[in-house]
Amino acid sequence: MATPIYKTSKSKAASRKAANMRLKTPELTTCPTCGNLIPSHHVCPKCGYYGGKQIIKKDEE
Repeated sequence: MATPIYKTSKSKAASRKAANMRLKTPELTTCPTCGNLIPSHHVCPKCGYYGGKQIIKKDEE
């Protein structure tokens, strides 16, 4: 097994770790019943539907 000849510096290791640390935008889909933007696989907070079925009863205003 190969061994490193030189020690990897702290700054080199930190910059390699920091290259993948970034914020990602959330993946949003539209609710088929009301058109609200919601995260995937979540109940719509506006109408209470998930997968075409009403999960949470919401009061209509």
